[in-house]
Amino acid sequence: MTRTVARVIVDALSELGVRQVFGVVGDALNPLTDVIRTTEGIEWVGCRHEEAAAFAASAQSQLTQTLGVCMGTVGPGSVHLLNGLYDAAKSHAPVLVIAGQVPLAELGSDYFQEVDNDALFSDVAVFRATLTSPDQLPRMLETAVRHALGRKGVAVLTVPGDLGERELTADRPARFSLNPPVSRPDESAVRRAAELLARSERVTLLVGEGARTAREDVLTLADRLAAPMVLTLKAKAGFEGDDNPFQVGQTGLIGNPAAAAALQDADTLVLLGTDFPYRDWYPEGRTVIQVDTEATHIGRRVPVDAGLVGDTGATVRDLLGNLAAAPAAPAGSGGARDRSHLEKARARFDKWRTGQARLADPSHDKGVVGRVRSALDNRAHDIRPEALAAAVDRIAADDAVFTSDTGMATVWLSRFVEMRGERRLIGSYNLGSMANAMPQALGAQFLDRERQVVAFCGDGGLSMLLGDLMTLKTYRLPVKLVVFDNRRLGMVKLEQEQSGLPEFGTVLDNPDFAAVAEAMGITGIRVTEPADVESAVRRALRSPGPVLLDVLTNPDEIAVPAKPTVEQGWGFAVAKMKEVVRSHGEPSGD
Repeated sequence: MTRTVARVIVDALSELGVRQVFGVVGDALNPLTDVIRTTEGIEWVGCRHEEAAAFAASAQSQLTQTLGVCMGTVGPGSVHLLNGLYDAAKSHAPVLVIAGQVPLAELGSDYFQEVDNDALFSDVAVFRATLTSPDQLPRMLETAVRHALGRKGVAVLTVPGDLGERELTADRPARFSLNPPVSRPDESAVRRAAELLARSERVTLLVGEGARTAREDVLTLADRLAAPMVLTLKAKAGFEGDDNPFQVGQTGLIGNPAAAAALQDADTLVLLGTDFPYRDWYPEGRTVIQVDTEATHIGRRVPVDAGLVGDTGATVRDLLGNLAAAPAAPAGSGGARDRSHLEKARARFDKWRTGQARLADPSHDKGVVGRVRSALDNRAHDIRPEALAAAVDRIAADDAVFTSDTGMATVWLSRFVEMRGERRLIGSYNLGSMANAMPQALGAQFLDRERQVVAFCGDGGLSMLLGDLMTLKTYRLPVKLVVFDNRRLGMVKLEQEQSGLPEFGTVLDNPDFAAVAEAMGITGIRVTEPADVESAVRRALRSPGPVLLDVLTNPDEIAVPAKPTVEQGWGFAVAKMKEVVRSHGEPSGD
């Protein structure tokens, strides 16, 4: 029996192992969603906003390295996908989009809701095409999927509304042939890098998510070079934990002084599977070796002395082989590489972590130092966000999946939640979008309803896509939402104050989010007292079904950068003076 366009697409998705398709039903999608309705093993997830659908599909792709799928119907439905798709694109997540379109005969007539999808998705997609005949299938679908998986990006196939139910005249099964290659750099480039490393006295590794699958090889290299390992945020999952004696945490604005010093003190920096974008945080005048699968990434953040284009694991193993043939340490060192650079970095890191643990202690503000600190930055005695994040870290499962909203929620997760065991972490760490944590958690939970999924939500981020709390409820997804409710756009507030500007436009008139959740049929827990944090977190993570934990945190909490500048400190002081002056009668403007 000859199949329809909709049937060919859905059958192919099923063959690819796709288990959920996210979107909002209607119009041109109706033939497709009807086929999904009658197909075993594939589920339509009706979201309240297409942006949430795109975030959810991207989350599944990032966690599984397989294809995530979302759909948007004609015009506005497809437009709403864009922000989530940009996040997928910048996270190199393979996502297939089926976008609806007006009937074929109406294309180009400025028909109701008509949008030029090929133009709309031109910047975000590695592939985009509009189906104009059923007989372009399955070839055009195969091409879209190969682009998404092969180039790790977004592929968009637009289907006009009158094509979904039409039959193919020459049907055949879809064939994808998806065998990912393992690439290696040129041998001469590996030898050059090994020679540079052999001559180096103090090596530091900057390790990104691209090295996650090569963990043991990277640890062997760190041991061989006696190198401290600075992690990007996306490399936390896979390289943190007590079984990695080389890691010293993150650098950048969310990082710590030990990691910043490990980079600064090195004479040679090795970048492994990272495109860390913040150029101000790279030390100057160092020998730099970079390993990346993308040739275009080599040297675009910092000048590189040896660029190795290839799979991280294969390249590191080649490097280790060449290092075995080269001297193990600089000439005159007696043959054993000096480990003082590593030991110094680890000692700094341990000292910093001890200090952070004191900040996260719920009783901190009751001590002498804590009382002085509270008088300056927490006069209302609100809950410290550090204490909340640390409590979640202690109580959450060792295989939990974490998501985090862009902003201060990510800062507290970065510093106080360790990605030990089989924990995973995703967020909008390349695009930097708001409102990603909850819909990404939604997508993650669909992969495994038994696995704990915890979203670190900012109050601004949660409220932006608040409607999709109903999606959690509708599908009975046991996602745990931890809301850092500081009644602020916290990162913007910090940016303003560090620039010497008074806080303006950042105050949020929030509802009681726990009460909102309860009204939606979701368990809501509201915490206003520091002494109640531990028990509330424990209750939230152990309760069945979806839970929203609304914790009123201190809006004036300061996240000190890894290497604060004099300008930042002066700007903050000036901003606080302006805020004090304004508070004596000047309107806030909020």
